[in-house]
Amino acid sequence: MQIFLIRHPRPLIAAGVCYGRLDVAGEDPRGAAERLRPLLPAGIPVVSSPLQRAQRLAEALHPAPQIDARLAEIDFGEWEGRPWTEIDRSLLDAWAADLLDFTPPGGESVASLQARAVECAAALRGDAVALITHGGVMRALLGHWLQLPVDEWSALKFEFASVTLIELTAGRATLRYANR
Repeated sequence: MQIFLIRHPRPLIAAGVCYGRLDVAGEDPRGAAERLRPLLPAGIPVVSSPLQRAQRLAEALHPAPQIDARLAEIDFGEWEGRPWTEIDRSLLDAWAADLLDFTPPGGESVASLQARAVECAAALRGDAVALITHGGVMRALLGHWLQLPVDEWSALKFEFASVTLIELTAGRATLRYANR
């Protein structure tokens, strides 16, 4: 199976603000859709996060995308919408010390994010699918499929409105390209 992981367009929010699950709009998706469309197989099914910055791109790529809440970005709880500089430094340090299992107040852990994203991907059927999602979800999925330690996969970078292709064949994952 070919899985085209597509990150949403740049969100319309000030730099330095924690916005994980915050449902902020993204840049106009039409240009991104035109650029991405030739990279995708014709008629490919599209599954999207319900957050508008992803869903609008999905709608620009496909007339009837499927929406799956398991593809939403991590829930940062009480941190959402706050500048990173205003979040208690001791909490950020605790998160850095336990990237996988630390849970922000009122939010979810990276382990929870990864579990729901992997559950979503395991339910996919067919030869190819495009997932319109978020950087955190993409990192978590690639970390799982490529069996990377969390300190490696959590540092992966994905450009806004870019596509990364992974192929899953007989239980093996191959990263074909990233950030196109």
